[in-house]
Amino acid sequence: MTQGRGALVGDYQAPLFLAWQLTNRCGARCLHCCEESGPDKAWSDEFTREEALAFARQVVEAGIVDAAFGGGEPLGVPHSWEIFEILHAGGVGLKIETNGLLIGDAEAKRLKDLEAQSIQISIDGATQAVHEKVRPLGDFKKALGAIERLAKLGLEPEFVFVPNKINRSDAKAAIELAVNSGARRFVTGPMMRLGRAAAAWEALGLSPSEWAACAADMKEAAAKHPGLDLSIYPWDIVEEIRVRRQQPQAMVLVVPNGKVKLLNALPFACADLRKTPLKEAWKAYLSAWDHPDVVDFTERVRTDPSLLRHANECWDLAPAGAARR
Repeated sequence: MTQGRGALVGDYQAPLFLAWQLTNRCGARCLHCCEESGPDKAWSDEFTREEALAFARQVVEAGIVDAAFGGGEPLGVPHSWEIFEILHAGGVGLKIETNGLLIGDAEAKRLKDLEAQSIQISIDGATQAVHEKVRPLGDFKKALGAIERLAKLGLEPEFVFVPNKINRSDAKAAIELAVNSGARRFVTGPMMRLGRAAAAWEALGLSPSEWAACAADMKEAAAKHPGLDLSIYPWDIVEEIRVRRQQPQAMVLVVPNGKVKLLNALPFACADLRKTPLKEAWKAYLSAWDHPDVVDFTERVRTDPSLLRHANECWDLAPAGAARR
């Protein structure tokens, strides 16, 4: 198994990158949410403030280069700013994936002071009506205002748009909206068949031909704006699983209760950070990709995508050779 630029992923003593879901709670209840987040969806066993801050210090000690925070809504966690401060002071780059609803003037200034390297704000429609249909309990004006506020501070925010059957006709207009709001990058890709999106796949999912046509529309619209970076994720989730099984990333995914997962689409937990130091969890991550249960699941999901209904579960991996699920 290899990882970018010819380096062996197993040669690293710690992950280069951390993806950390601080909570599964979110103020919105998006139809296509991979994590099935919502106002009432916080996990009962999420990291406490003390546990989260202690883990943040481990991240610094391990020399991790970058940390990305998604959700649920990371800025909705009261101690998120303390975590960011610890990481920034330790030289860890910050990436925030947010709905933007909690970014006012003061929060934008704090993100500027933290030298946030990437701030992605999800806007799933070119109008309030479409955005809020895709993202129930969302707020189009607040999300757009957050992008504009960050852009004025020179933070170069990123506009995230996930095409589906509701908003597909807004794709070109969304490009224009991104440009006019000051976003430096337009981030898009196939809707991931996970969580709430998997449950509503027939109603929301684009066919391969519909996705291809939508991507072509976005490329055509973006070509008129050389200053906008159009970033299209190349794979659907089944293909990503296949690729990552062969080429694991030098990263770990930490879910709200401190479990370490291989990938958000895979239900396996290879370590528990309440019991295992980060560097030991990294070793468990590397070996887990060859665990018989993981190999079996990644093969079966290619012909049976319905298995993705388990994506948000955390199955503790039994020792190799034990009875399989």
